Amino acid sequence: MAYTDFDPATVEARFGVGLRVDELFPAAESVAVPAWLTDHLGRIRGLALVTEKVRSELLVAPILLAVRELSGRTLALFSGQRMDIDPTNGLAGECDFLLSRQEAVPVLRAPVVAVLEAKRGDIEAGLGQCMAQMVGMRLFNERAGRTARIYGCVTTGEDWQFLRLDDGVVVFDATRRYLGDLAGLLGVFARIAADTA
Repeated sequence: MAYTDFDPATVEARFGVGLRVDELFPAAESVAVPAWLTDHLGRIRGLALVTEKVRSELLVAPILLAVRELSGRTLALFSGQRMDIDPTNGLAGECDFLLSRQEAVPVLRAPVVAVLEAKRGDIEAGLGQCMAQMVGMRLFNERAGRTARIYGCVTTGEDWQFLRLDDGVVVFDATRRYLGDLAGLLGVFARIAADTA
């Protein structure tokens, strides 16, 4: 078993986490969108963004680079990082993207946000995998003696569903975020960066 094999009910049963829905970012303020990101998104407008790979490279990665920049470069970005934390329990596999609270070194330390690309554009189908990665990140941090809130996100590049792992409960954000409100989306990431510092 690997992260990709999980659905929410399996994560709930195997790791004893509860599930609930709540407003995670009720007062998140919009953040100014960097000019380079606005320019980039304008350049790709009209392209056929139909595969996961192209969405990852042209939508998700640039937005996460902007998040890193807006955090004052206090977050490191990892793409395709393996996180084999507990393979016997299925907490193993590659993560699409991780944001980590660390210096920019090539070794993963203190992961705080997992960002998963929705397969075939289906956010709900990616929730279990994201939840399992969040449980793995919490275990990774605990083993290193670190405590930080853990966040996750499943995205199509245009739609963004956030989650938070709190004391054994995965909380799904009641408000889905959209690329059409990029300033608001970046504001959510700014809140996450502040909350995990």
